[in-house]
Amino acid sequence: QVQLVESGGGLVQPGGSLRLSCVASGSIFSLLAMGWYRQAPGKERELVAGITTGGSTNYVDSVKGRFAISRDNAKKAVYLQMNSLKPEDTAVYYCNAVRKAVTGTSNYWGQGTQVTVSS
Repeated sequence: QVQLVESGGGLVQPGGSLRLSCVASGSIFSLLAMGWYRQAPGKERELVAGITTGGSTNYVDSVKGRFAISRDNAKKAVYLQMNSLKPEDTAVYYCNAVRKAVTGTSNYWGQGTQVTVSS
C-alpha cells in the first residue's frame, strides 16, 4: 500500500510561481511512475505532468515551458514547479502513483491540494 501526501498549494497572483510536493509512504517509490493531475470546477480531471521510473517526463500542452516535474527517489518525493501561472491553472491538484507488476496495475491518489491563481 502507498499513501501520498501533497503540499504546497495556495493563492498566487497571475505570473507567480508555486512548487507542489508529494511525499509517498512505503519502500517501493523507485518502482512507481508518478504524475500530477488537476481538476477544475465543472471539468474532468486531466493529467498535467508525468515522470517515469527512469525519469522521462511528459506534459499537457497548456503547461509546456511553464511547469516542471521532478522526483527524488531518496526522499520518496515528486515535485511540480509551476511558473508563469495563469488563472486557468486554478484547480485542485492531485498526486498520482502507478505501479505495474505481473499481478496487475495499482493506482494511488493523494488527497489533493488547491491552487488558486487570481489577482
